[in-house]
Amino acid sequence: MQKVGYNVHDRRSSEEQLRNPTAHGHHHDHHSHHHHVHHQEKIDGHNHKASHDKQLAVPDNKHKEDEVHYEDEEDEVEENDDDLSNAVGSTEGEDFNFKADLLNNTKYAEVDFVFFNRVPKVGSQSLMELMARLGKINGFTHARNKGSAHETIVMNKQRQNDLIADLLTRPKPHIYSQHVAYINFTRFHLPKPIYINLIRDPIDRIISWHYYIRAPWYYRDMQAKLGDKAIPMPSEEFMNLDLDTCVRNHDPHCTFTQMQIKNPVGDHRRQTLFFCGMNQKLCMPFNSEAAMQKAKRTVETEYAVVGTWEDTNITLSVLEAYIPRFFRNAKVAYYLGKDRLSRVNRNNVTRIVSDETRLILRKNLTNEIEFYEFCKQRLYLQYAALSHGKRFGEDDYLLVPEQQNDYNEDY
Repeated sequence: MQKVGYNVHDRRSSEEQLRNPTAHGHHHDHHSHHHHVHHQEKIDGHNHKASHDKQLAVPDNKHKEDEVHYEDEEDEVEENDDDLSNAVGSTEGEDFNFKADLLNNTKYAEVDFVFFNRVPKVGSQSLMELMARLGKINGFTHARNKGSAHETIVMNKQRQNDLIADLLTRPKPHIYSQHVAYINFTRFHLPKPIYINLIRDPIDRIISWHYYIRAPWYYRDMQAKLGDKAIPMPSEEFMNLDLDTCVRNHDPHCTFTQMQIKNPVGDHRRQTLFFCGMNQKLCMPFNSEAAMQKAKRTVETEYAVVGTWEDTNITLSVLEAYIPRFFRNAKVAYYLGKDRLSRVNRNNVTRIVSDETRLILRKNLTNEIEFYEFCKQRLYLQYAALSHGKRFGEDDYLLVPEQQNDYNEDY
């Protein structure tokens, strides 16, 4: 089968973008454009090597299925869902090659299909809205799973195979979005898709999730979509519980037991799980270094782009250049509809979180934070590769957001 990727999708358009990049974004939306060209300083002198040289110590914890968010209903435990032996990365002392082609995993895809296994509370609703618009412009279809009161993030082999089989029978080109951990299509001897995802600061994700599930509109929306299957509105005590009090009183919703496999109340605190994969023994322990290292390796070898709305322009620029078949004109489409896109699934029910609480969260999310920083560094490297050795033109500043704080932590 012919590989689907950078050159197959749109070689002429992509090369033109690299010769004359337009509307490249900033390191952060609220930075002035004078800081625009200094991303290289953040990464000079670094070897971009996969951080999987540490031994993967698989914890011995035994566990039952988490019925709330993560586990499949069956008792099967996936222990070898991925090849853990494929080492990649540069050797010590080797200067990183900034050519965009070497950082672009799109060329390894074997089917004209983008798989967006979206992480909760990272702004994925906004990206799906953008992709729906781009589908009309670039000629592809987009679909998402219908959702349910309790989504299955980790699946057994049969459910993975059934999902993949369904997705690969859909007309191409196509993008599919679902809250689900990384699925290794190759393991089932099926063609590899183009993987994309978004990430967010782990502390902000915890804060966002805490208040998201305490917003009355969330339960009304669930009721409208799911009817009798929807989760009922919780108690007033639960709805009014602020995060500072929750953490200070060691409420079960706000305790972060290291290496915990099953959280009795369920939540979305494990961002690494969505990149680590379906190996429950390896990927489920909370804030696990082994899970973090596996997640890094998966991003490095499998994902075309892992972006963040914290760096909107950079993310859109990298998506445009690395996956042009699907994301050509992404910046124009985003900013023309920015008012609508920035309000998708937005939650206005939030409160100020104390520095003390943030510090406690930081101490308990060390490996989650390291993974997040790794993904951001990779995104910056991909962006730097597009502009390496080139001057930015005036057009690069056309799509800078007018407002200083374009990133809303409550989406």
